[in-house]
Amino acid sequence: MPPLRHHLLRNILQSSVLMRSSRHLLEKFSGGTANIPGFSYRFFHRHANPFGSNSGLIFSPLKYYGFRSYRRLASSGHVLMEPREGEGVIAKRLKKLHEKLGELGIECDPNQTGQYMHNTCPQCDGGASKEKSFSLFIRDDGKIALWSCFRAKCGWKGCVKTSENEEKYAVLQGFGSETSGGSLKCQKHRAISEDDLHLEPLCPELISYFNARSISVETLRRNFVMQRTWGNEIVIAFTYRRNRKLVSCNYLDVEKNYWQEKDTERIFYGLDDLVPENEIIIVESEFDKLSMEEAGYRNCISIPNGRAVKVSEKFPSEQEDASFQYLWKCKEYLEKVPRIILATNADGPGQALAEELARRLGKERCWRVKWPKKSTTEVCKDANEVLNIFGEHVLKEVIDKAEMFPIRGLLNFSNFFPEITDYYHCIQGFELGVSTGWRALDDLYNIVPGELTVITGVPNSGKSEWIDALLCNINERCGWTFALCSMENKVEDHARKLLEKHIKKPFFNLRNGESVERMSLLELEEGKQWLHDTFHIIRCDDDSIPSINWVLMLAKAAVLRHGVRGLVIDPYNELDHQRFFNQTETEYVSRMLTMIKRFAHHHSCHVWFVAHPRQLQNWGGNPPNLYDISGSAHFINKCDNGIVIHRDRDETGSLNRVWVSIRKVRNKVIGRVGDAQLSYDRITGLFHDIDKSSNFLCK
Repeated sequence: MPPLRHHLLRNILQSSVLMRSSRHLLEKFSGGTANIPGFSYRFFHRHANPFGSNSGLIFSPLKYYGFRSYRRLASSGHVLMEPREGEGVIAKRLKKLHEKLGELGIECDPNQTGQYMHNTCPQCDGGASKEKSFSLFIRDDGKIALWSCFRAKCGWKGCVKTSENEEKYAVLQGFGSETSGGSLKCQKHRAISEDDLHLEPLCPELISYFNARSISVETLRRNFVMQRTWGNEIVIAFTYRRNRKLVSCNYLDVEKNYWQEKDTERIFYGLDDLVPENEIIIVESEFDKLSMEEAGYRNCISIPNGRAVKVSEKFPSEQEDASFQYLWKCKEYLEKVPRIILATNADGPGQALAEELARRLGKERCWRVKWPKKSTTEVCKDANEVLNIFGEHVLKEVIDKAEMFPIRGLLNFSNFFPEITDYYHCIQGFELGVSTGWRALDDLYNIVPGELTVITGVPNSGKSEWIDALLCNINERCGWTFALCSMENKVEDHARKLLEKHIKKPFFNLRNGESVERMSLLELEEGKQWLHDTFHIIRCDDDSIPSINWVLMLAKAAVLRHGVRGLVIDPYNELDHQRFFNQTETEYVSRMLTMIKRFAHHHSCHVWFVAHPRQLQNWGGNPPNLYDISGSAHFINKCDNGIVIHRDRDETGSLNRVWVSIRKVRNKVIGRVGDAQLSYDRITGLFHDIDKSSNFLCK
């Protein structure tokens, strides 16, 4: 080949991007076999070539450093180009591929594709020498990843490939062939016998080794634990049998390296010990299975290989669940079992395995053990360690005291005993409620975090003013901070009202001629710092209307970031109430109040929700009730506390007496239904108790 053409071909072949997009163009180059390291070529037939008459051979690469097979070109004069995929599509596919590999415990650099990566094997951990015998290859387009461990005692291999719709991934382990349709290919397993594997009875030294781990020779013989000469050493052989026929064999050497007989079926260890429709115990190793038998439990099986590194995010189908195929293959043994005790290891992977097993077996029939402590800081890791340290009776006790596997949403009062005890002793300090700051309300209404209070009243009755005064009192007494979603107030007006209540002086000089000193500039600056420390505003930056979901999202951020204890939503009719076309207003209000209550309870945050009454026909000045709230009766049905604010109107038309009517109290510990009267100070916006004996204000 001429030097220039040889140089051009070498540069193109070294570029993986051009290789992928211009494959057929490269196949048009010819002129004999290119002597480029890593490539060999097969000639098919002569064909007209634009690079010269001596270049009439089509070649196809048989090997390069990666998995790819090129198809033969038709003998046409056209150059065929494959369509290029967008980088976003490939990046998305690679991300999913790496997530699937992570579920199998395979860690890799997401930026390395199209080349071999070498690391220690997740299955055998590289043996005692931590050998980096594990080889992984990920194709550039993210459609397939292949791996293999080259340790003779491991040999774990497999691949992950995308299905046709590129939404599902098939995981193929133990063989290298690809499948179609995203499902696991049926693998033919090798038939074995004790003679084929050259298995022998255990020698006295290995029997002593088991005895040191509290496992008797009778248990070893009954479970057909044997030995085999492997190279120049003797290894332990755990025989896996089904219907007394040898199916597979797992080996353990003196360095605690563990591997399985190649091309054999993976099933549970001890499968023949199961009695139909009786409870069973599942453990993590053969030693644990033998230990359970020493404690009197023969109805025990062990998983055949490995463990879950972490709980998988997605639950695979039976056909795609490669890591737990041993479970599905033994499904008929487990279907009618009423109770399954999961006695996996106490470490993180062991607990992840318990979770994965329970997901597949059904959590409603699963129990789990709680391993005892072996010291003040350490817990026994498995059944064999409990047997060694404490003996058979403690291992029996652990199994007898197995707890029901937790199911999300299904709880017992015992799960809350610590909280109930703390509640009894009033550990948090507000179990009996926080005072409003007014003596007239101490017996009627106190504030507890995690509750919802709905407040109503006719327009201009002082609902918002009373809530602001209440927040100032609570902050002064307890130091609580609050999130405010007050859509009816401009920010500067709301700040003025709060500052007047805090400093107890008017913000501006009064117009009615009263000679009351205005707050000073120094007091204003101190008040601004108080506003900054006490309140956090929830408000739209533009002219959009906030929804309840948006408000609760920001309120959650305020709780987590600033530790607020209270949320004010004022009023209901200023929110965006878009609902489904087939949803009534009553259904919408019910769902909205449920969301608010869950937020309050989950974040231990008291919520005050202001809702106006509907238009009152022929109103005579009497206070409304909670059933008059516009929208739904759910406002009173679902709230924890319901309050009506109403002002008396004297002959001159001034509004100086305010009735606070408590119309609902769900928690009898913090209040009761009743009425209280306060006096409103128009200058400062404060509310005061009224001394009934002298009819004077009590400040």
